[in-house]
Amino acid sequence: MQVVGAEPKPSRLFSFAPCQYPGIMVSVLEEGCLSRGFALIGLITVGYVAITQGWRILCGFRAHFVSHWWKPNLRQYGTWAVVTGATDGIGKSYAEELARRGFDIVLISRSPEKLQRVAEGIEQKSGRKTKIIQADYTGDVGIYTPIEEGLKGLDIGVLVNNVGMAYSNEPVRFLDVPNVKERLTNVINCNIVSVLQMTRIVLPGMLKKKKGLIINISSEAGSHPFPMVAVYSSTKVFVDYFSRCLHTEYSPQGITVQSVMPLLVSTNMTFGIKSNIFVKTSDSYVYDALNTVGSTTRTNGCLSHALQSYFFHLFISDFTLSSNILAILGPRALKALMKRTMTKTD
Repeated sequence: MQVVGAEPKPSRLFSFAPCQYPGIMVSVLEEGCLSRGFALIGLITVGYVAITQGWRILCGFRAHFVSHWWKPNLRQYGTWAVVTGATDGIGKSYAEELARRGFDIVLISRSPEKLQRVAEGIEQKSGRKTKIIQADYTGDVGIYTPIEEGLKGLDIGVLVNNVGMAYSNEPVRFLDVPNVKERLTNVINCNIVSVLQMTRIVLPGMLKKKKGLIINISSEAGSHPFPMVAVYSSTKVFVDYFSRCLHTEYSPQGITVQSVMPLLVSTNMTFGIKSNIFVKTSDSYVYDALNTVGSTTRTNGCLSHALQSYFFHLFISDFTLSSNILAILGPRALKALMKRTMTKTD
Protein backbone atom coordinates (compact mmCIF):
# COMPACT_ATOMS: atom_id res chain seq x y z
CA MET A 1 0.00 0.00 0.00
CA GLN A 2 1.41 3.34 -1.02
CA VAL A 3 0.95 6.32 1.27
CA VAL A 4 -0.06 9.53 -0.50
CA GLY A 5 2.66 12.14 -0.30
CA ALA A 6 5.40 9.67 0.63
CA GLU A 7 8.35 9.27 -1.69
CA PRO A 8 8.24 6.06 -3.73
CA LYS A 9 10.83 3.44 -2.81
CA PRO A 10 13.04 2.26 -5.67
CA SER A 11 12.51 -1.28 -6.88
CA ARG A 12 14.94 -3.78 -5.28
CA LEU A 13 15.64 -5.14 -8.73
CA PHE A 14 17.32 -1.95 -9.86
CA SER A 15 18.62 -0.58 -6.57
CA PHE A 16 22.35 -0.04 -6.08
CA ALA A 17 23.29 0.36 -2.47
CA PRO A 18 26.70 1.87 -1.72
CA CYS A 19 29.27 -0.89 -1.33
CA GLN A 20 30.45 -1.15 2.27
CA TYR A 21 33.52 -3.17 1.26
CA PRO A 22 35.02 -1.56 -1.89
CA GLY A 23 38.23 -3.64 -1.61
CA ILE A 24 36.28 -6.90 -1.86
CA MET A 25 34.33 -5.53 -4.85
CA VAL A 26 37.54 -4.69 -6.72
CA SER A 27 39.00 -8.11 -5.89
CA VAL A 28 35.89 -9.89 -7.25
CA LEU A 29 36.04 -7.82 -10.45
CA GLU A 30 39.76 -8.58 -10.87
CA GLU A 31 39.19 -12.31 -10.37
CA GLY A 32 36.41 -12.24 -12.94
CA CYS A 33 38.63 -10.48 -15.49
CA LEU A 34 41.53 -12.87 -14.83
CA SER A 35 39.37 -15.97 -15.17
CA ARG A 36 37.88 -14.68 -18.42
CA GLY A 37 41.39 -13.80 -19.64
CA PHE A 38 42.75 -17.26 -18.85
CA ALA A 39 39.72 -18.84 -20.49
CA LEU A 40 40.34 -16.78 -23.63
CA ILE A 41 44.03 -17.74 -23.68
CA GLY A 42 43.10 -21.40 -23.26
CA LEU A 43 40.55 -21.17 -26.06
CA ILE A 44 43.09 -19.55 -28.40
CA THR A 45 45.72 -22.18 -27.52
CA VAL A 46 43.34 -25.09 -28.10
CA GLY A 47 42.19 -23.53 -31.36
CA TYR A 48 45.78 -23.02 -32.54
CA VAL A 49 46.78 -26.60 -31.70
CA ALA A 50 43.63 -27.98 -33.34
CA ILE A 51 44.21 -25.97 -36.52
CA THR A 52 47.95 -26.78 -36.82
CA GLN A 53 47.53 -30.49 -36.08
CA GLY A 54 44.49 -30.68 -38.35
CA TRP A 55 46.50 -29.07 -41.14
CA ARG A 56 49.37 -31.56 -40.62
CA ILE A 57 46.94 -34.47 -40.79
CA LEU A 58 45.34 -33.05 -43.94
CA CYS A 59 48.75 -32.57 -45.59
CA GLY A 60 49.73 -36.10 -44.56
CA PHE A 61 46.53 -37.49 -46.07
CA ARG A 62 47.26 -35.68 -49.31
CA ALA A 63 50.90 -36.83 -49.41
CA HIS A 64 50.43 -40.47 -48.44
CA PHE A 65 46.93 -41.36 -49.67
CA VAL A 66 45.82 -39.03 -52.46
CA SER A 67 49.24 -39.30 -54.16
CA HIS A 68 48.76 -43.06 -54.56
CA TRP A 69 45.61 -42.45 -56.58
CA TRP A 70 46.98 -39.53 -58.60
CA LYS A 71 50.69 -40.12 -59.08
CA PRO A 72 52.81 -37.09 -60.04
CA ASN A 73 53.87 -36.70 -63.66
CA LEU A 74 57.62 -36.64 -63.13
CA ARG A 75 58.43 -36.81 -66.86
CA GLN A 76 57.34 -33.21 -67.19
CA TYR A 77 60.71 -32.20 -65.74
CA GLY A 78 62.95 -33.64 -68.45
CA THR A 79 64.53 -36.72 -70.01
CA TRP A 80 67.40 -37.65 -67.70
CA ALA A 81 67.61 -38.29 -63.96
CA VAL A 82 70.94 -38.06 -62.13
CA VAL A 83 71.40 -40.17 -59.00
CA THR A 84 74.43 -40.02 -56.69
CA GLY A 85 75.36 -43.01 -54.56
CA ALA A 86 73.38 -45.06 -57.07
CA THR A 87 74.76 -48.57 -56.59
CA ASP A 88 73.23 -49.54 -53.24
CA GLY A 89 70.23 -48.98 -51.01
CA ILE A 90 68.03 -45.93 -51.45
CA GLY A 91 70.11 -44.52 -54.32
CA LYS A 92 69.86 -47.71 -56.36
CA SER A 93 66.12 -47.88 -55.71
CA TYR A 94 65.67 -44.27 -56.87
CA ALA A 95 67.59 -45.04 -60.08
CA GLU A 96 65.51 -48.14 -60.82
CA GLU A 97 62.17 -46.55 -59.96
CA LEU A 98 62.88 -43.41 -62.02
CA ALA A 99 63.81 -45.66 -64.95
CA ARG A 100 60.49 -47.48 -64.56
CA ARG A 101 58.78 -44.09 -64.70
CA GLY A 102 60.38 -43.26 -68.03
CA PHE A 103 63.72 -41.57 -67.30
CA ASP A 104 67.13 -42.28 -68.73
CA ILE A 105 69.52 -42.56 -65.80
CA VAL A 106 72.96 -41.16 -64.97
CA LEU A 107 74.49 -43.30 -62.24
CA ILE A 108 77.29 -41.79 -60.15
CA SER A 109 79.22 -43.78 -57.55
CA ARG A 110 82.78 -44.83 -56.70
CA SER A 111 82.73 -48.51 -57.75
CA PRO A 112 82.98 -49.06 -61.54
CA GLU A 113 81.97 -52.72 -61.19
CA LYS A 114 78.81 -51.94 -59.23
CA LEU A 115 77.96 -49.07 -61.58
CA GLN A 116 78.19 -51.38 -64.59
CA ARG A 117 76.07 -54.05 -62.91
CA VAL A 118 73.30 -51.61 -61.90
CA ALA A 119 73.33 -49.96 -65.35
CA GLU A 120 72.93 -53.31 -67.11
CA GLY A 121 70.07 -54.26 -64.79
CA ILE A 122 68.23 -51.00 -65.50
CA GLU A 123 68.64 -51.33 -69.27
CA GLN A 124 67.40 -54.93 -69.23
CA LYS A 125 64.40 -54.34 -66.96
CA SER A 126 63.16 -50.95 -68.18
CA GLY A 127 64.76 -50.50 -71.59
CA ARG A 128 65.99 -47.02 -70.67
CA LYS A 129 69.41 -45.62 -71.51
CA THR A 130 72.03 -45.28 -68.79
CA LYS A 131 75.27 -43.41 -68.35
CA ILE A 132 77.82 -44.11 -65.61
CA ILE A 133 80.27 -41.70 -63.99
CA GLN A 134 82.81 -42.99 -61.48
CA ALA A 135 83.46 -40.57 -58.61
CA ASP A 136 84.52 -40.81 -54.97
CA TYR A 137 82.59 -38.08 -53.16
CA THR A 138 84.97 -38.12 -50.19
CA GLY A 139 87.53 -36.42 -52.45
CA ASP A 140 88.14 -32.71 -52.91
CA VAL A 141 86.37 -30.38 -55.36
CA GLY A 142 88.55 -31.65 -58.22
CA ILE A 143 86.24 -34.65 -58.64
CA TYR A 144 83.45 -32.40 -59.92
CA THR A 145 85.24 -31.38 -63.14
CA PRO A 146 84.77 -34.79 -64.85
CA ILE A 147 81.23 -35.01 -63.44
CA GLU A 148 80.40 -31.63 -64.98
CA GLU A 149 81.87 -32.75 -68.31
CA GLY A 150 79.91 -36.01 -68.22
CA LEU A 151 76.59 -34.21 -67.68
CA LYS A 152 77.02 -31.63 -70.45
CA GLY A 153 74.32 -31.62 -73.11
CA LEU A 154 71.85 -33.78 -71.19
CA ASP A 155 68.25 -32.69 -70.61
CA ILE A 156 68.37 -33.28 -66.86
CA GLY A 157 64.96 -33.16 -65.22
CA VAL A 158 65.69 -34.78 -61.86
CA LEU A 159 68.69 -34.73 -59.52
CA VAL A 160 68.73 -37.10 -56.54
CA ASN A 161 71.43 -36.12 -54.04
CA ASN A 162 71.55 -39.42 -52.19
CA VAL A 163 75.22 -40.18 -51.55
CA GLY A 164 76.10 -40.16 -47.87
CA MET A 165 78.15 -41.90 -45.22
CA ALA A 166 78.47 -42.32 -41.48
CA TYR A 167 81.87 -41.99 -39.85
CA SER A 168 81.89 -45.38 -38.15
CA ASN A 169 80.39 -48.84 -38.43
CA GLU A 170 79.12 -48.58 -34.87
CA PRO A 171 77.79 -45.80 -32.61
CA VAL A 172 80.74 -43.93 -31.17
CA ARG A 173 81.56 -40.75 -29.25
CA PHE A 174 83.00 -37.90 -31.30
CA LEU A 175 86.66 -38.22 -30.23
CA ASP A 176 86.57 -42.02 -30.41
CA VAL A 177 85.95 -42.06 -34.18
CA PRO A 178 88.66 -44.16 -35.87
CA ASN A 179 91.09 -41.96 -37.88
CA VAL A 180 89.02 -39.01 -36.72
CA LYS A 181 90.93 -36.27 -38.60
CA GLU A 182 90.57 -37.90 -42.01
CA ARG A 183 87.12 -39.37 -41.39
CA LEU A 184 85.54 -36.03 -40.48
CA THR A 185 86.71 -34.46 -43.73
CA ASN A 186 85.37 -37.44 -45.67
CA VAL A 187 81.94 -37.17 -44.04
CA ILE A 188 81.68 -33.42 -44.69
CA ASN A 189 82.75 -33.84 -48.33
CA CYS A 190 80.37 -36.73 -48.95
CA ASN A 191 77.30 -35.55 -47.04
CA ILE A 192 77.44 -31.76 -47.51
CA VAL A 193 79.84 -30.68 -50.26
CA SER A 194 78.39 -33.22 -52.71
CA VAL A 195 74.90 -31.73 -52.31
CA LEU A 196 76.18 -28.20 -52.91
CA GLN A 197 78.40 -29.03 -55.88
CA MET A 198 75.91 -31.31 -57.67
CA THR A 199 73.23 -28.65 -57.26
CA ARG A 200 75.62 -26.02 -58.62
CA ILE A 201 76.26 -28.17 -61.69
CA VAL A 202 72.67 -29.18 -62.50
CA LEU A 203 70.55 -26.20 -61.41
CA PRO A 204 71.54 -23.74 -64.22
CA GLY A 205 70.19 -26.10 -66.90
CA MET A 206 66.93 -26.48 -65.00
CA LEU A 207 66.57 -22.71 -64.71
CA LYS A 208 67.01 -22.29 -68.46
CA LYS A 209 63.93 -24.41 -69.15
CA LYS A 210 62.12 -23.16 -66.01
CA LYS A 211 61.48 -26.62 -64.57
CA GLY A 212 63.34 -29.22 -62.58
CA LEU A 213 63.20 -31.46 -59.53
CA ILE A 214 65.96 -31.78 -56.93
CA ILE A 215 65.52 -34.49 -54.29
CA ASN A 216 67.91 -34.28 -51.34
CA ILE A 217 68.09 -37.28 -49.01
CA SER A 218 68.31 -36.03 -45.44
CA SER A 219 67.30 -38.14 -42.42
CA GLU A 220 65.03 -38.12 -39.39
CA ALA A 221 68.34 -38.07 -37.49
CA GLY A 222 68.52 -34.46 -38.66
CA SER A 223 65.25 -33.60 -36.90
CA HIS A 224 66.57 -34.31 -33.41
CA PRO A 225 69.98 -34.22 -31.70
CA PHE A 226 71.31 -37.73 -32.22
CA PRO A 227 74.26 -38.60 -29.95
CA MET A 228 76.76 -41.28 -30.98
CA VAL A 229 76.31 -40.30 -34.64
CA ALA A 230 76.71 -36.59 -33.96
CA VAL A 231 78.41 -35.50 -37.18
CA TYR A 232 76.12 -37.60 -39.41
CA SER A 233 73.08 -36.14 -37.65
CA SER A 234 74.43 -32.60 -38.04
CA THR A 235 75.14 -33.02 -41.76
CA LYS A 236 71.55 -34.14 -42.28
CA VAL A 237 70.31 -30.97 -40.56
CA PHE A 238 72.28 -29.04 -43.17
CA VAL A 239 70.76 -31.02 -46.05
CA ASP A 240 67.24 -30.39 -44.75
CA TYR A 241 67.72 -26.64 -44.20
CA PHE A 242 69.55 -26.17 -47.50
CA SER A 243 66.71 -27.91 -49.33
CA ARG A 244 64.05 -25.74 -47.72
CA CYS A 245 65.97 -22.53 -48.41
CA LEU A 246 66.70 -23.53 -52.01
CA HIS A 247 63.05 -24.32 -52.68
CA THR A 248 62.02 -20.90 -51.39
CA GLU A 249 64.63 -19.21 -53.59
CA TYR A 250 63.88 -21.04 -56.84
CA SER A 251 60.29 -22.32 -56.71
CA PRO A 252 59.05 -19.11 -58.42
CA GLN A 253 61.22 -20.16 -61.38
CA GLY A 254 59.70 -23.63 -61.67
CA ILE A 255 62.20 -25.57 -59.54
CA THR A 256 60.93 -28.04 -56.93
CA VAL A 257 63.34 -29.00 -54.14
CA GLN A 258 62.25 -31.81 -51.83
CA SER A 259 63.87 -32.79 -48.54
CA VAL A 260 63.36 -36.52 -47.85
CA MET A 261 63.83 -37.58 -44.23
CA PRO A 262 63.65 -41.37 -43.83
CA LEU A 263 63.76 -43.25 -40.57
CA LEU A 264 64.99 -46.86 -40.67
CA VAL A 265 65.24 -48.39 -44.16
CA SER A 266 66.74 -51.82 -44.76
CA THR A 267 70.06 -50.96 -46.45
CA ASN A 268 73.78 -51.61 -46.01
CA MET A 269 74.04 -48.48 -43.86
CA THR A 270 71.54 -49.99 -41.40
CA PHE A 271 73.34 -53.37 -41.63
CA GLY A 272 70.47 -54.97 -43.55
CA ILE A 273 67.99 -54.72 -40.69
CA LYS A 274 64.92 -56.80 -41.51
CA SER A 275 61.92 -54.93 -42.88
CA ASN A 276 58.71 -54.79 -40.85
CA ILE A 277 55.83 -52.38 -40.24
CA PHE A 278 58.31 -49.71 -39.09
CA VAL A 279 61.30 -50.55 -41.30
CA LYS A 280 60.76 -50.31 -45.07
CA THR A 281 62.70 -51.98 -47.86
CA SER A 282 64.48 -49.42 -50.02
CA ASP A 283 62.35 -50.25 -53.08
CA SER A 284 59.06 -49.87 -51.21
CA TYR A 285 60.27 -46.70 -49.52
CA VAL A 286 61.37 -45.00 -52.74
CA TYR A 287 58.14 -45.91 -54.53
CA ASP A 288 56.15 -44.15 -51.80
CA ALA A 289 58.58 -41.22 -51.53
CA LEU A 290 58.44 -40.42 -55.26
CA ASN A 291 54.66 -40.32 -55.08
CA THR A 292 54.87 -37.45 -52.57
CA VAL A 293 56.56 -35.14 -55.11
CA GLY A 294 54.24 -32.23 -55.78
CA SER A 295 52.30 -32.86 -52.56
CA THR A 296 54.99 -31.79 -50.11
CA THR A 297 58.53 -30.40 -50.20
CA ARG A 298 59.51 -31.97 -46.86
CA THR A 299 58.60 -35.58 -46.28
CA ASN A 300 59.42 -38.69 -44.30
CA GLY A 301 58.72 -40.54 -47.53
CA CYS A 302 56.11 -43.07 -46.47
CA LEU A 303 53.14 -43.33 -44.12
CA SER A 304 54.76 -45.52 -41.45
CA HIS A 305 57.77 -43.20 -41.18
CA ALA A 306 55.52 -40.13 -41.12
CA LEU A 307 53.50 -41.58 -38.22
CA GLN A 308 56.67 -42.40 -36.28
CA SER A 309 58.03 -38.90 -36.82
CA TYR A 310 54.70 -37.34 -35.82
CA PHE A 311 54.73 -39.36 -32.58
CA PHE A 312 58.32 -38.31 -31.76
CA HIS A 313 57.63 -34.62 -32.35
CA LEU A 314 54.31 -34.60 -30.50
CA PHE A 315 55.10 -36.65 -27.40
CA ILE A 316 58.88 -36.86 -26.91
CA SER A 317 61.16 -33.89 -26.25
CA ASP A 318 64.59 -33.68 -27.89
CA PHE A 319 66.20 -34.00 -24.44
CA THR A 320 64.28 -37.18 -23.62
CA LEU A 321 64.99 -38.72 -27.01
CA SER A 322 68.71 -37.85 -26.87
CA SER A 323 69.03 -39.16 -23.32
CA ASN A 324 67.43 -42.46 -24.26
CA ILE A 325 69.60 -42.82 -27.35
CA LEU A 326 72.68 -42.19 -25.20
CA ALA A 327 71.53 -44.73 -22.60
CA ILE A 328 70.93 -47.37 -25.28
CA LEU A 329 73.95 -46.76 -27.52
CA GLY A 330 76.48 -45.62 -24.89
CA PRO A 331 77.33 -49.10 -23.54
CA ARG A 332 77.50 -50.46 -27.09
CA ALA A 333 79.91 -47.67 -28.07
CA LEU A 334 82.10 -48.34 -25.02
CA LYS A 335 82.20 -52.05 -25.84
CA ALA A 336 83.23 -51.31 -29.44
CA LEU A 337 85.94 -48.90 -28.26
CA MET A 338 87.36 -51.47 -25.83
CA LYS A 339 87.39 -54.09 -28.59
CA ARG A 340 89.34 -51.77 -30.92
CA THR A 341 91.77 -50.86 -28.14
CA MET A 342 92.45 -54.51 -27.32
CA THR A 343 92.98 -55.29 -31.01
CA LYS A 344 95.57 -52.51 -31.30
CA THR A 345 97.33 -53.74 -28.16
CA ASP A 346 97.51 -57.30 -29.51
